[in-house]
Amino acid sequence: MIHAMIAFILCGAAAPVAARHVAASAMVAEPCAGLVIAVPDSVRAYFGALAELAQGAARPAPPPELKAYQAANAKARKSDWADLCRYRADNERRSADSARPPRIVFMGDSITELWALADPALFSADIVNRGISGQTSAQMLLRFQADVIALRPAKVHILAGTNDIAGNAGPTSAAQFRDNIRAMVALAKANGIGVILGAIPPAGRFAWKPGIDPAPRIVDLNAWLKAFAQAEEITFVDYHEVISDGSRSIDGRFTFDGVHPNRIGYGEMKRALQRNF
Repeated sequence: MIHAMIAFILCGAAAPVAARHVAASAMVAEPCAGLVIAVPDSVRAYFGALAELAQGAARPAPPPELKAYQAANAKARKSDWADLCRYRADNERRSADSARPPRIVFMGDSITELWALADPALFSADIVNRGISGQTSAQMLLRFQADVIALRPAKVHILAGTNDIAGNAGPTSAAQFRDNIRAMVALAKANGIGVILGAIPPAGRFAWKPGIDPAPRIVDLNAWLKAFAQAEEITFVDYHEVISDGSRSIDGRFTFDGVHPNRIGYGEMKRALQRNF
């Protein structure tokens, strides 16, 4: 009783609490509602046009829809950091068609995503593109189950590292990158999926991170990727070698911005892939 009186004197009488609705859980039936941002046709056309250019060529003006699309995408990613919602509907559709699993799923960042715009003939019913612009290996690992394993492909093509080096998702380390690659390869193998591991394409600088010198780190990580692929007995494709200018940067003939391949660059990469697979 004394304790109750002291509490009343020190804290005062409790104020009445207004009744409010409390959700049972943040787990909902449709977690992707409002988080899937459709790419406007004008934006697709713009990046398709860029893929036709060589480095230094005059660029077309970006469409007015581009900024709004980028802003909406950035807002959605605050609630979906790994972009699990991006391909969810298509994954469900493909998973339902159990008689036709894909032959290869391409997992990667913008270099993979733009490949489909530069060479749409490569990606068909049995070769699926799951690239997402700006992503790091950590984000790819988080969506590996939904975007790769659930589709039951014969093989997965993993191309990651550019955005880890750039620090797109915050500070990281070479050790963390290696762990993420190891984890994706282990998950693939555990599910009977063959692995094609791609070298990080060359880049002398990142326009969005001008204070970084990426070339030495790319070379170091590629040396590890090659050795790791040999140890794991998986396919390694040296994209760095086939589109490099010989001085650790991407050849200007094969890129429109010094980082992303253009249609000709992707053609060189495709031939390297075909030679190894």
